[in-house]
Amino acid sequence: MAELEQGLLMQPWAWLQLAENSLLAKAYFDKQGYALLVSDLQQVWYEQVDTTVVSQRAKELNKRLTAPPASFLCHLDDLLCLLLKDATHPSKATFSCDRVAEALILRVRSELSGLPFNWHFHCTPASSLLVSQHLVRPLMGMSLALQCHVRELTTLLRMKDLEIQDYRESGAMLSRGRLKTEPFEENSFLEQFMVEKLPEACTVGDGRPFAMNLQSLYVAVTKQEIQVGQKHQGKTQTSSNASPRGTDSQLQKQNQLEHPVSSTPALSEPEHEPMGTSGSIQRLQLSKAKRKKPRGLFN
Repeated sequence: MAELEQGLLMQPWAWLQLAENSLLAKAYFDKQGYALLVSDLQQVWYEQVDTTVVSQRAKELNKRLTAPPASFLCHLDDLLCLLLKDATHPSKATFSCDRVAEALILRVRSELSGLPFNWHFHCTPASSLLVSQHLVRPLMGMSLALQCHVRELTTLLRMKDLEIQDYRESGAMLSRGRLKTEPFEENSFLEQFMVEKLPEACTVGDGRPFAMNLQSLYVAVTKQEIQVGQKHQGKTQTSSNASPRGTDSQLQKQNQLEHPVSSTPALSEPEHEPMGTSGSIQRLQLSKAKRKKPRGLFN
């Protein structure tokens, strides 16, 4: 399922208008299942299923249809792909959504192999981690990228002003007076932008401007996020594989410090005879001595 999560992260958001519901949605399908993320800018819902769930739900909703899960997934992918690319484009499928308690159910009606086909996407509230991965972090990355873009443009404008000034000092004249511009002043430009342009520029509305104008930047930022995560994961695995060797060498050094090897050879102790052998010899000698009769003084 990791492929589904990564594939969904790299998908752009699309704007949908289903009856009275304005939604942002993104989806990803493969042979293992699908992942769907939906938001109305107040809540976020999510569903991720595998082929087992696809087969079971298809049987419940389509009694007359019998097909492998891959066929249902391919058909759903085609239907949602058309919807997400152009919601105003006429389609053979009918989409609607209902809210049941905290869940969001997206209903699809179409045809498959000449027979009616129904499907329900059961989306439950997304976790805070998913919201961070798909909205918070990408939007922060986009803001930083746009800020860097503005700085680059500001630098370019200043260079253009220096170029124009050099032309003027060299005696160059404008052939059309209406093209004359004043040198760029960043502070005055920002003040004017805040007053005149900001109210219109930051109007989020139903999310349509974000989905229509910023998705190329969104996809670029999410791809960069994935690449950074993969590099970090590779470094973590490399360090974890190298750490046991380092630990062993440290333990060896510590043991050497605690138990140093002396350079002076140790003196060997004298060898002793086995206790059992010497004891038996002594007992034999005593027994022989007892057998001998003591000699008298006048014998």
